[in-house]
Amino acid sequence: MDFITVINEAFPLLARGALITLETTFIALILALVIGLFTCLAHLSPSKPLRSLALIYIGIIRGTPLLVQTFFIYFGVPQLIQSFGVNFRLSAFAAGIITLALNAGAYIAEIFRGGIQAIDPGQMEAARSLGFSYPRAMYRVILPQAVRVSIPSLVNQFIISLKDTSIISVIGLFDICYQAKIYIGRTMQSFATWTIVGFVYLIIILALSHLSVVIEKRLSVSDRSSSLPHSGKKKF
Repeated sequence: MDFITVINEAFPLLARGALITLETTFIALILALVIGLFTCLAHLSPSKPLRSLALIYIGIIRGTPLLVQTFFIYFGVPQLIQSFGVNFRLSAFAAGIITLALNAGAYIAEIFRGGIQAIDPGQMEAARSLGFSYPRAMYRVILPQAVRVSIPSLVNQFIISLKDTSIISVIGLFDICYQAKIYIGRTMQSFATWTIVGFVYLIIILALSHLSVVIEKRLSVSDRSSSLPHSGKKKF
């Protein structure tokens, strides 16, 4: 079987798998942004219990492999709930989203924390001196700047999470890697199939990297234009 034949036969399967990969990653990352933001704020909170919970969550996620987390969510959690007499099961799609969201959320929390700590502390003090409460100052003054600083790292985390879907395919998520394994099992065309899969991932990741560069350039232009003095024309 030649390479062109493999492309013609495998591409429809791999295209469906790529759509599921993108859908899973997109939903998981939206949830991860919310989880990461609240975890970051809990980590920086004056409340010791909140800080402790945030540190425990981040420590568990960063200290265990994604594969173990995937099996725990897909197999372990339903079994634990069923032990209380509740009939509960998770689909591979739901388990994949939950696992990716929890995993990426811990890393995004640290990205946001780094972005917040990169902002001059004097800005928080100035906001508080103007009568802003701590939450309002964080929301109106600190977070918008921290998000700008964090964009390159966030895009990098998005790329990592996209590639991590290949690990989650072990539980039967019909992503591009799972579809590739099905096709290879039927045709034994490993080299051509995995080459195509690699190119699909490469195209998606290059597109995300290009988007990151465009966003950074627009933000830097916006920052420069806002810092320029607005002077009128001189009259002679």
